[in-house]
Amino acid sequence: MKVIHINTYEGNGGAGRACLRLSDALKAHGTDSSVLVYYQFQKSEKSRAFSHSIFQKISAVYHILAERYLSKFLTKAALKTPFSLQWFGSNIASHPAVQSADIIHLHWVNHGFLKPSNLADLEELNKPIVWTFHDSNAFTGGCHVRYACENFHKQCGNCPLLKMSGKNDLSHWNWLKKKKGYANLDFHIIAPSNWMASSVRFSSLMGVRPQTVIPNTIETNVFKPYVKSEARRIFNIAPEKFVILSGFMPSKNDKHKGTAYLVEALNDLAKRPDIDPGNIELLIFGNKDGIEMPEFPFKTTLLGTISDDTQLAKCYSAADAFITPSLEDNLPNTVMESLACATPVIAFKTGGIPDMVNHLVNGYLAEYESAEDLATGMEWLYHEEHAPEIQKEARLTILKYFSEEVVAKQHQQLYQSLIDAHVY
Repeated sequence: MKVIHINTYEGNGGAGRACLRLSDALKAHGTDSSVLVYYQFQKSEKSRAFSHSIFQKISAVYHILAERYLSKFLTKAALKTPFSLQWFGSNIASHPAVQSADIIHLHWVNHGFLKPSNLADLEELNKPIVWTFHDSNAFTGGCHVRYACENFHKQCGNCPLLKMSGKNDLSHWNWLKKKKGYANLDFHIIAPSNWMASSVRFSSLMGVRPQTVIPNTIETNVFKPYVKSEARRIFNIAPEKFVILSGFMPSKNDKHKGTAYLVEALNDLAKRPDIDPGNIELLIFGNKDGIEMPEFPFKTTLLGTISDDTQLAKCYSAADAFITPSLEDNLPNTVMESLACATPVIAFKTGGIPDMVNHLVNGYLAEYESAEDLATGMEWLYHEEHAPEIQKEARLTILKYFSEEVVAKQHQQLYQSLIDAHVY
């Protein structure tokens, strides 16, 4: 069985990481799996680039930048929600790696890579196609993060993100293009979370499509627990401190990341009578130089971008809790990484996070958009006498449901069933 995975980038963003991890897991368990990406930021042996000539690279960069900046011009800047125009695209149906595959597996194909008509071209190859939805864009009129908007239940239009919104606005036009493209394409949907599966069922574009819930996977031999005292020594943290870890902090105003809720929750925690602020330290990884950082009530160490996964695993292991205030996420890699390193997760009860975090068992699920409850989760773990048992449960959750072997086998079974049922 030969599988080709299609993604815009290699390893860039959550979808890129998930795509590479899946391909590696499949290869490790007997499947001929490879990755084709639109653009490589640097040469890599993990994928092949569709854009390999100078002309193709220039064209790809133009399409990527045009897609990103035109969408920013057309959407309301204050909302900070990603939106794809899908005006640009490439026909990959004639690529040798695509033509020789038994299964075509689509992942995240935005930023000028594949528009709906390009997807329809793949039907001519008469091969089984699966598509993993890493966010909501495939079944909306342009947005990747929906929040409370339910326009995708019908035909989109009156988009709250667009500067020029109306019944027949850009989101409605995109919806119509997708309807036309999908009508000529037979594919099976993979939803990484039950939340995504439920969203798909309500979608006017996808509701009748066959789908299977299969989670993303993670390298359990890389993201694993390290001795906490040794991990803390690496980051110059006193062994007796209660350490809170969080990921990329773009700004207090970034709606999607929910940073404002984290800042509020930490300030709430610091004021609680049974909390000693001097005994708490905050670690933040992924922050970039020059980006506005909020003020925190605890001693804070900014680790910057950690590109080495082993070092990142030690970062997770150094913490007592990983906090993610995300307001909408499919199946965030950071939550999976933290649990794999036996570090409990405190997060809002949203998206696919409840598929991974079992409330009061391996972490804490706070009520949506409640900074107070997020603080309560941190306070619970701060005082919890059975923290070692909770840490063990975190690791066991990953081994049981998200390990390479488990997830690869689920994909292989789906692939084989599609090949067996396919009419050539």
